[in-house]
Amino acid sequence: MSSTNPLFEPIQIRGMTVPNRIVMAPMTRSFSPGGIPGPDVAAYYGRRSNADVGLIVTEGTTVDRGGASSDPRVPNFHAEAALNGWRNVVDAVHAGPGKIAPQIWHMGMMRKPGTGPVPDAVTDSPSGRTHKGKQVQPEPTDSEVADMVMAYANAAGEAAKLGFDSVEIHGAHGYLIDEFFWGVMNTRSDRYGGDLVARATFAGDIITECRKQVGDDIPIILRFSQWKQQDYTARLAQSPQELEAFLRVFVDAGVDVLHASQRRWWDAEFPDIDGENGLNLAGWCKKLTGLPSITVGSVGLSSDFIGAFRGEDSRTRPIADVIERLDRGEFDMVAVGRALLQDPFWAQKIREGRVDELDDYDAKALATLY
Repeated sequence: MSSTNPLFEPIQIRGMTVPNRIVMAPMTRSFSPGGIPGPDVAAYYGRRSNADVGLIVTEGTTVDRGGASSDPRVPNFHAEAALNGWRNVVDAVHAGPGKIAPQIWHMGMMRKPGTGPVPDAVTDSPSGRTHKGKQVQPEPTDSEVADMVMAYANAAGEAAKLGFDSVEIHGAHGYLIDEFFWGVMNTRSDRYGGDLVARATFAGDIITECRKQVGDDIPIILRFSQWKQQDYTARLAQSPQELEAFLRVFVDAGVDVLHASQRRWWDAEFPDIDGENGLNLAGWCKKLTGLPSITVGSVGLSSDFIGAFRGEDSRTRPIADVIERLDRGEFDMVAVGRALLQDPFWAQKIREGRVDELDDYDAKALATLY
């Protein structure tokens, strides 16, 4: 089992010691009627904690803004009943050795107006523009943006009170924070607009305010991506120099871990710099900032998760390459999504060398609670 040992080494980040390097990636499932995670959700996460998943990042859970969600079955992180449900989730995870972080989320313009638990609420955005640059609603005022910032921070504060070990801020995939990053959607003329570094200020302020509420011991994770659901080819940083300046905003704000989302983790981020087998996005994050990084994107499977949402299955893919790159320090943790959705015992089977028992991904698993 020496080939898998790097996956099962502990790692300490601030006051959190994770028993191994396997992260359960956040996966929206819409199994929380009324936005309240029930006993079945607690059992779902508890199973994985008891089966060698080191750090669980929950499905996206929405902040206290009326337009944060398009689906009333997506859990929220502000209503009293929902917070009580999350307390039960924490207890279920802590009954095993795993640690847990909520993924704090706001859909932004990805939410269709008139949908979700508050249909009449405004759909928040940086500038009221679509991903094609069309102005469809007024630009939010300074006070509205400040309230968006505090909605994330208040959720982080609730997580600390509930006993979560860490918090993750969802800044990827074309949702609200990522829309502030993206020049075509963020045309503000204040401190939140401008070049890429200025457009990172919104997320920087969120990190700063989250730190005030969670204290010094709880790590803050930021998930970000170059690609967007609105445009898979979109890129924020075109070079390592641009990426370094962008990430510096979050480092200075106090982020602890960078969760670098790719559709396929094995793709080199800047192949023109270090070749087709060069560092991936998480690798560049660690190299440029020195912070721990998490790699994610179709780990253990042969195709990306976009196809899964179209109902496509995916074959099991060997993980020797991700283990090798973890071992040489390119990144620090490995996030696994669909493979863990398919099989709560995936990490346990990897640890015990039972790779012949791993199953190909069946898209129907998205409709189960297993």
